[in-house]
Amino acid sequence: MAPTKEPCMLYLITPEVIEDVDQYIIDLENIFKSVEIACLQLRLKNIDDEQVLFVGAKIRDVCHAHDVAFIVNDRADLAEALDADAVHIGQGDGSIDEARDIIGFDRDIGVTCHDSMDLAFQAGEAGANYVAFGAYYPSETKATEHQADTELLRVWSAITELPCVAIGGITAENCGELVKAGADFIAVSGAVWNYPGGAVEGAKKLLSAIRAAEST
Repeated sequence: MAPTKEPCMLYLITPEVIEDVDQYIIDLENIFKSVEIACLQLRLKNIDDEQVLFVGAKIRDVCHAHDVAFIVNDRADLAEALDADAVHIGQGDGSIDEARDIIGFDRDIGVTCHDSMDLAFQAGEAGANYVAFGAYYPSETKATEHQADTELLRVWSAITELPCVAIGGITAENCGELVKAGADFIAVSGAVWNYPGGAVEGAKKLLSAIRAAEST
């Protein structure tokens, strides 16, 4: 009998700019109390390291209080300094070996693989704990340079057990086909933080759409 696949989970990414840190922490608390979130990636841009560490420590504490994995984007050194659970690196952020030397073997490493099965295999062989494919749809959060397709998720999930994340312009309206194709995690930012009804309702709507796709 084939093993049952684990349910697809939400992988939340912070906005690039957090103007009101105290309010953001409140919003994050409310999301975690209302919706099951697997992990949160700290992705702040255009601020100095000291501020990243300050904000990151507050977010980390909220994540850990709710058993949500805390991931730092791009920088293994900041992930180590923040005692993060993982670091997520892009193709231009150094090698997995370099990141592993910094964070050790008790933390995870995720790798952006764009639309490339080859990059994903290379990441897996180098010791990545998960790979991320995308962008799947146009995104207001990040410029779309690579276009992935659902077949990539289908093939990957069929031939390997290494978890995969689908990312890029994903909303409650379009996540279903990615879930059905085999994504282990659905990574979102704008669909939650910019949702007209508020972040909590945005997260609820996404998770509901994920579960609906799994049941069909």
